[in-house]
Amino acid sequence: MQTVFDETEFDKYKSIVQQALDSGNFVPIDRLFNEELSVVDLAHLLESTPSKVRMFLWSFIDEIHQGDVLSYLNDEIRQALLGKMSAEEIVETTQDIESDDLADMLQQMPPEVSNRVLQLMPSDDRSEVEGLLVYPEDTAGGLMNTDVVAIRADVTVETVLRYLRKLELPDSLDMLWVTDRDSHYKGSLALPRLLTTAADVTIADIMSTTIKAIDAYADEEHVAQIFERQDLISAPVVNGEGILIGRITIDDVVDVIIENADHSILGMAGLDEEDDVFAPAIKSSQDRAVWLGINMATAFIAAAVMSRFEASIAEIVALAVLSPVVASMGGIAGSQTLTLIIRGMATGHVTRSNLSWMILRELGVGLINGSLWAIVIGSITVIWYHSFSLALVIAAAILVNICLAVLSGTLLPFILKSAKIDPALSGSVILTTLTDVFGFLTFLGLATAFLL
Repeated sequence: MQTVFDETEFDKYKSIVQQALDSGNFVPIDRLFNEELSVVDLAHLLESTPSKVRMFLWSFIDEIHQGDVLSYLNDEIRQALLGKMSAEEIVETTQDIESDDLADMLQQMPPEVSNRVLQLMPSDDRSEVEGLLVYPEDTAGGLMNTDVVAIRADVTVETVLRYLRKLELPDSLDMLWVTDRDSHYKGSLALPRLLTTAADVTIADIMSTTIKAIDAYADEEHVAQIFERQDLISAPVVNGEGILIGRITIDDVVDVIIENADHSILGMAGLDEEDDVFAPAIKSSQDRAVWLGINMATAFIAAAVMSRFEASIAEIVALAVLSPVVASMGGIAGSQTLTLIIRGMATGHVTRSNLSWMILRELGVGLINGSLWAIVIGSITVIWYHSFSLALVIAAAILVNICLAVLSGTLLPFILKSAKIDPALSGSVILTTLTDVFGFLTFLGLATAFLL
């Protein structure tokens, strides 16, 4: 089976499926699914298909490939497919997939189903998966696979090579992990180094200690940062006693990076990165209704602030026209800072230790941009309304609101994280409320004080 890299070519395959469904001749689907497309592309094709025909297309995938296809699907679609299967069918379908992928699937199933699946699994496989289920899905233990190849430092290269020839080596093997007799992690040995070293050299003489072991309970974002900083392909995972229990490979870390990027983008709109794009309209509307309701509440907060200045607005109609300009400028400035800080926190570049520097830096940016756009908007106001005093008021409000916005955008992610709230999910909603309130309050307050 080939892997499709060209989106145009992939569109051609989707057209073949659609034409087969329309005509009722399913032979092209069977040939496409079992002879031409890889499991990665099959998963992508299912994700690109409306939910009402997805289960029908699933039936065309050969049973020996179904488990691998499941491991590449997003969580919501995978659970929808698994929900149609009995525990016996799940065991049969997933028998050949990686233990860490199976553990992730079981963690998302109802407890009664996952327990039944574990009971039906062979004892060796069950013990391996149960060892992984101890760790939360978003930790190093949840990412790792237990297919490690460990060697001791006191043996020779020749002994290790004989040992490797007897093993069924795992995929993506680039490193051997060096341990003592009690399985405590001591270092690593790259395969190229092993293969190019004389047979009588001991492992202790050629092993490396530069790759540090990752604690099993380390957060997945921290794991991704380690891989990025050290350009790792794989890394060892140890328990609290320093005993080697597994390894994390780069393919799992890439998944984490993509999921975090999707979460940061979609979270700002109140969406989940695992949402099914082709989910029924009723379900999607239910998922989005909550955030629409929250947005309504915040909009009324801003409206309540404006209502306190009804008399001022009635006397100077221009205030109603120009108020959204002040709020919008603050909102954009704050969103830029919020996005920058959330990204910096995710990469580990922005922490509490350099927060004070970031505050001063963002305030400096706010003062420069605030002053620039205060002059521009003030000039437009003079031309439009022929009022120099109104221009001064809106210029001052623009400057103050942009500075308050960048300050809020800098501090808000840290405040939310301290409260154990995801900044990417709720930060933009709260920031929009703050900039609207600050903008209306500043502009209308200054206008009431100096123009009436």
